[in-house]
Amino acid sequence: MFFDKISEIERIAAKCGTAVFVVPKGMEVEIENAIVLKPEDKSVITIEQVRRVMGRLSMKQTREQYVVVRPADLLNDEAANALLKNLEEPREKVHFVLVTEKPSELLPTILSRAAVYFLRVRDDGGIVADEKTKALAKRLMVAKGADLVAVAEEITKKKDGVRARALEVVGVTIEMLYKTYFITGKEVFVEKIPKFLTVYENISRNGHVKLHLVADLC
Repeated sequence: MFFDKISEIERIAAKCGTAVFVVPKGMEVEIENAIVLKPEDKSVITIEQVRRVMGRLSMKQTREQYVVVRPADLLNDEAANALLKNLEEPREKVHFVLVTEKPSELLPTILSRAAVYFLRVRDDGGIVADEKTKALAKRLMVAKGADLVAVAEEITKKKDGVRARALEVVGVTIEMLYKTYFITGKEVFVEKIPKFLTVYENISRNGHVKLHLVADLC
């Protein structure tokens, strides 16, 4: 899934118990009256911090409450598992907003309980998810070996807007994996997501498009 403006995060988060927003480092995410969970020593977010926040949410909420975790990829293992327990039993009117530029470093079990939204990357070659893009995403979702190479060739065959097109296809693939997982309940689909998140991250950081489409998914 994609969003176009940082200002849309609160509106999107209001519809979810948990959402992951992939945004570049340095972009401010402001939600009024939100509880912010961030590293206190600038290295990791600890289980003690998570417990303190959960304690503040112990009373029944009378209004929408947002917990912003940034950067969510700095949750240490204990903190991530403690947060996961709360995601498994979502509280009414409580919304967790996990902000990161490295979604592939989040626990797969957290990703399986969250919707992931990417800040849309646009350039002169920006595209929308048309039927051809969806068809490529379906092929990419199941491609292996030679098929993976062929799909990468198809995605990158046009010279203009190659990076934006690849990001769009990979993003749609991630969305399809989530939807298929929630429909079927089969873990195999959610287990594929971290690799596709890695591809998205590497391409968005100006990595070689075709190389990452093949090497990161093998």
